[in-house]
Amino acid sequence: MNIKAIGIVASILVASTSAFAQSSTVTGAAGGAATGAIVGGPAGAAVGGIVGGIAGTLIDPPPQKVVTYVQQVPAPSERVVVKEKIVVGQPLPKTVVVTPVPDDPKYAYAVVNDQRVIVEPSSRKVIQVIQ
Repeated sequence: MNIKAIGIVASILVASTSAFAQSSTVTGAAGGAATGAIVGGPAGAAVGGIVGGIAGTLIDPPPQKVVTYVQQVPAPSERVVVKEKIVVGQPLPKTVVVTPVPDDPKYAYAVVNDQRVIVEPSSRKVIQVIQ
């Protein structure tokens, strides 16, 4: 397989796995491997599984109305400070209280280390740090 063909296969895999990989890394890896196998045989399956796994870990950004709400809501009177770095894709420490976004229960927010963060309520996973 030449370099141009590999580039085409990779492009197809990235495009197709994003559709398959919206829910999780496992789904992304499986979808990428299946698509890669169809396009490039066993080698394509291996590459597709890796690309799909990466695409499956990406987190969709929240809608603009959620971001605007979190930007405008008054900060709590008590400052919350944690030693851990706040990282997108990682859960907030259990000591941090998260508050649901009233008009969109798929999202919650917190103000930690003077940063406003949007999280997924059940997993407490950080979706976006608002700058």
